[in-house]
Amino acid sequence: MKRLLLITERFAPDLGGVATSATRLATTLSQLGIKIDVVTWSRYLQPGEVLPPQEGDKYRVYRIGLYRHWDMTMPHTLNVLDWLHSSHAYDAVWGHYLFPSGFLATWFAALKGIASTVSARGNDIDREMFPPGDFARLQWTLQHAEVITAVSADMSRKIQLLSGRDDVLVLKNAVDTEIFSFPAERGEITRESLGIAPDEAVLGFCGELREKKGQQFLLSALTTVLQQRPACLLIIGEVRASQESVLQLYKTHQPENAQRVVITGHLPNQEKVAEHLRLCDVYLQPSLWEGMPNALLEAMACGCCCIGSDAGGIPEVILHGENGFVLPRSHLHKLGEAVLECLAMSPEDKNRLRQAARDRILTQYSIAQEKFQLHTLIDCLIPNSA
Repeated sequence: MKRLLLITERFAPDLGGVATSATRLATTLSQLGIKIDVVTWSRYLQPGEVLPPQEGDKYRVYRIGLYRHWDMTMPHTLNVLDWLHSSHAYDAVWGHYLFPSGFLATWFAALKGIASTVSARGNDIDREMFPPGDFARLQWTLQHAEVITAVSADMSRKIQLLSGRDDVLVLKNAVDTEIFSFPAERGEITRESLGIAPDEAVLGFCGELREKKGQQFLLSALTTVLQQRPACLLIIGEVRASQESVLQLYKTHQPENAQRVVITGHLPNQEKVAEHLRLCDVYLQPSLWEGMPNALLEAMACGCCCIGSDAGGIPEVILHGENGFVLPRSHLHKLGEAVLECLAMSPEDKNRLRQAARDRILTQYSIAQEKFQLHTLIDCLIPNSA
């Protein structure tokens, strides 16, 4: 059996798309007969502390306590990787997200003479190439990793421009379409249980709300819609602590409208996330920059009417007017008007749009599709793998 070391900055039960995708990848790879060890970092451990894995899991997860700065965390992590490799003799190293995981995976693999692959997710290209990101380290990683995967064709093109390589593989995000389904039986979560009135239009957003996800445009859209009809903004997740001031300012200037912002808090259970998504009349993804958002794929799998920006890979999944709507980033100030137009659609048009959205996920972004892509990647990375 082949052994793979997966290095990722976040892993379940951590929040965010990186944790979600890394956990899904570890699960799928283990199903392909690959022995997986995961190394990730934690702010909840003492600096340098290594938490041993739980026995009986499909894969082993080693959590390392973060030091205050990466110049201490990374050399210590290399020591841990040395210890693990001496014990388990990995065939390849996978860095999930380009920095710090991708750089560390590529460097460690080079030191040990084994194969390396890195997966680019979103911010690791769109933000890390600019100050205070380390452009030289980013470029070195892209040039020296044996196999590079990108979450969208848009990101693949950017990597080609940065690295000069023409062999970047597009490894799409995937959704469990049995959990994120449409239609579905009525669940425990209802509009009433969330304090949402029957006549309110539910504007949905899922994930950790922050600036890059278009927080200000979501609040502006709610204001615009409330001028025309009852509505609420359902945030399925939480607001990043550093961005809470934006919400507080909204509460100060528009206290009545702010009362119609419903925040669930983090939901570790995917089934509960799906139940909340199915309550949404319109799902919004007004990102300023993006890779391929898991939450959007999940919303489409649940049959939501979706409006997204044209950031990153979003136009690759939303075909405007066919299975959702794409709003240029230069026009995000008109998001509220777009929501009102969507809400005014006939029931027949809405149903057509919702079914087309789910069909898009079933055919292009399913777990089965991802498993096939991963099988091809592993055969390339570790020839003659089991």
